[in-house]
Amino acid sequence: MAGKTSLYATQLRWELTLRNRAYARGRAHVESYGSAPVIVYAPECGVPMDIGGPQEVICTSWGGERSSSVGWEAGRHGNFFDAAYAAILARPDWMRRFDKVHAQAARSLPKPQLDPTRRWRELDSSMSSDALLMNIFCTPGVAESTAVRNLLGIDASAEPVPGADPVFGWKARVPLANGRFDRTEVDMRFGSLLVEAKLTESDFQSRSAAIVESYRDFDEVFDRGRLPRAEIATTRWMQASEFPENASQEFESVVADPALFTPVESTFRSPGEGGYASYQLIRNVLAAHVSASSFCVMHDARRPDLREAWFEVMAAVKSSVLRVRLKVLTWQELSAVLPEALQKFLDRKYGIVAPGKTPSPIDEADLLL
Repeated sequence: MAGKTSLYATQLRWELTLRNRAYARGRAHVESYGSAPVIVYAPECGVPMDIGGPQEVICTSWGGERSSSVGWEAGRHGNFFDAAYAAILARPDWMRRFDKVHAQAARSLPKPQLDPTRRWRELDSSMSSDALLMNIFCTPGVAESTAVRNLLGIDASAEPVPGADPVFGWKARVPLANGRFDRTEVDMRFGSLLVEAKLTESDFQSRSAAIVESYRDFDEVFDRGRLPRAEIATTRWMQASEFPENASQEFESVVADPALFTPVESTFRSPGEGGYASYQLIRNVLAAHVSASSFCVMHDARRPDLREAWFEVMAAVKSSVLRVRLKVLTWQELSAVLPEALQKFLDRKYGIVAPGKTPSPIDEADLLL
């Protein structure tokens, strides 16, 4: 399965690179170093956005200064659908997602062309699943759409968290056996639904048995004998060509005693240590259990390996009541109920189209919009 996973992920990364090389023409961007380049975009101030009318011009410097005026132009970001980015700029809680600095930028990326002092963010990357998630759910009208809510199984009258808008990077606070809480983020909470977004990541990560079994409700929720196991990888540093979006794009907290584990040790451990595969899924199922929520994995249809891994974890859930709240949805299936302009953006930039439709040829993708 590891070989298939690598093949599916590699093929998708290469397709996204080709599509974004065409899409990036005329947009501020750079290519990463190495034989498997990644397109990374920078924000642009004062460049017209296609959002259907006069908008406030908001130019955000990455030192925290903001200026604004009224007109037909606003800053754009090449990695985002214009309407989604305009909505993000207007929401400080959404804008905070740009605080996550790209971990390998200093070794893997050239300096930004427009502002060499700016640090690259993970959301700048064309491979970012978090950026894809926000492109969709930050677009005005998507979160309010009855068709979208019905597809996700969200009851419009049930709002377990304040407000009806999506919350990105939601702190799940999954309880541990020692009385503490895991502070790791869930990609999105939307009403009664928790979402894990995936695109080019290799898998759902592995963790040592000591960490996974330290969750308070682990044995109540799972039949541990049916969960997928893994041998923890040899301790190593990431190579310059490796990107965080190939592994994980979320904040990972230390769930055991901080005196015993460091963030590096919880990611890369000594060879031969037994552990569990699909740790992110296990943790998020526990989050759904404790918060009485549903949990959905959103992934690309070109990644059947991720769906198979999710089904393995589903099969280990003891409670049928919880199991029916666990879902899977492809970006392609979601695309079918999205606004037409957003569908064209997803086709052009990601090759994501509704089931039954054919993605635009890569060499003709830049002619669509």
